[in-house]
Amino acid sequence: MRPQSTQYEQLRGVLSEADEPLTAREILSLLEEHEEFESAHRVATILGRWAEEGDVEVLQGSPYRYRLNT
Repeated sequence: MRPQSTQYEQLRGVLSEADEPLTAREILSLLEEHEEFESAHRVATILGRWAEEGDVEVLQGSPYRYRLNT
């Protein structure tokens, strides 16, 4: 099982419902009620780690955008 699986499921849920890639700040705003995400930086850090495993795609730009790797 993935460490921090609750966070993974929450982020995955937001990304799976998105019509387009989202920034970490956009993802955070959709997760405001979840206290474990204290900043957009934390969201980006988690998604960056998962991108290394191939679960998430990071689209280069300013700011980076994220989507599930399907």
